Amino acid sequence: MSTGTTKPFAGFEWMIAWRYIKAKRREGGVSVMTWISLIGIALAVFALIATLAVRSGFRTEFTNTILGANAHASIYVSPYVDPQGVTVRSFSDYEAKVAEIKKVPGVVRVAPIVNAQVMASGNGRNAGVQVFGETLDDLKTLPLIAEPETRIGSIEDFENGIAIGTGVARELGLTVGDKITLISPDGVKTAFGTSPRVGSYDIVYIFGVGRYDIDKVRVYMPLAEAQAFFNREGVVDEFEVMVADPDRVDEMTGELTRAAGDRSLAWTWKNASGAFLRALQMEDNIMFVILSILVLIASMNIVSGLIMLVKNKGRDVGILRTMGLTEGSVMRVFFICGASIGVVGTIVGVIMGCLFALYIDPIFDLVNYIGGGGVWDPSVRLLSNLPAKLELGDVLSAVVLSLGLSFTITIFPARRAARMNPVEALRYE
Repeated sequence: MSTGTTKPFAGFEWMIAWRYIKAKRREGGVSVMTWISLIGIALAVFALIATLAVRSGFRTEFTNTILGANAHASIYVSPYVDPQGVTVRSFSDYEAKVAEIKKVPGVVRVAPIVNAQVMASGNGRNAGVQVFGETLDDLKTLPLIAEPETRIGSIEDFENGIAIGTGVARELGLTVGDKITLISPDGVKTAFGTSPRVGSYDIVYIFGVGRYDIDKVRVYMPLAEAQAFFNREGVVDEFEVMVADPDRVDEMTGELTRAAGDRSLAWTWKNASGAFLRALQMEDNIMFVILSILVLIASMNIVSGLIMLVKNKGRDVGILRTMGLTEGSVMRVFFICGASIGVVGTIVGVIMGCLFALYIDPIFDLVNYIGGGGVWDPSVRLLSNLPAKLELGDVLSAVVLSLGLSFTITIFPARRAARMNPVEALRYE
């Protein structure tokens, strides 16, 4: 054998490595360690991909429900006292301001709304709700309200009544066709003070967007009716604005407030949910580090298996060295043994993780059934189900991490085998 012309990872090196991985029956301990290492790597990669998929799905679902059922930016008035001594908190001449805001580059939707919190009553039950008054045309441009996860009734009947969230309907025991009573403390002023304003409305549409905090409190009322009910004749409380690129909405607030007029302020979706999203990102990073340690621990099993393999194959290594096998060839043989376990384990883990993400709904239904139901509480987690989203970057990061650790730690026992003195290895044989 000519050592000068031997190419790295030649065919004979793969053949020797394959024979070592299989191991004879009398050396079953090595084979067992091989299986333990492979299963450990597979489970660690599976756990990493599954966690990353759920993390990405949760963040995407949470963001989509924010952007699909809420304004990207709300433009409101900083309260001030007019020359007549009246405190102003609303926009007059709002149709002209809507036209001005629509001229801002990147704006795709502007809706004038009346916004108030009231008490809702039905079937002897009470609940606090948030009422949004807007037109049917504007309501139909809210993606998750026009096309929610669940719906009862038709949004086209909106002008004939009001729309409520599934949580409100469940809390009050109401459905389409029933009447709901709204009680506003900001009612008619009398000589004895302000008396509450009470109105009864037909429920024509029930929507469920999949976020507990929206479905439980959200009520939509036609704009004209809301203006009359809340004493907002001819004015609106704020403008709901949606933009083409929600991530850039903070950069647009200056133009939006200038278009809305003096004393206008903006509150974006990032202001409302930015802290939660940053907490999610921090949690993501921490979970990745923790699961990376899990992959490292699983990879360490490869070291144990290779050390046992080197010890059991000491005589073989000595014979191969006396036949002319170089240190580099011996090192590559044992590197192939360890790296092969890492590669196969990673492939199995990737397949398991991808299948988990793709079939998470039936898997979760099974877990929920075994747990007796109630495993997922939307009132705590805000979303109605457990989401998962496979992203190429997450899968690649798991693969790179697993293979990188497997290849790196394999080098040390492989070098030990390569530096073994053939004379010492054969002395007692």
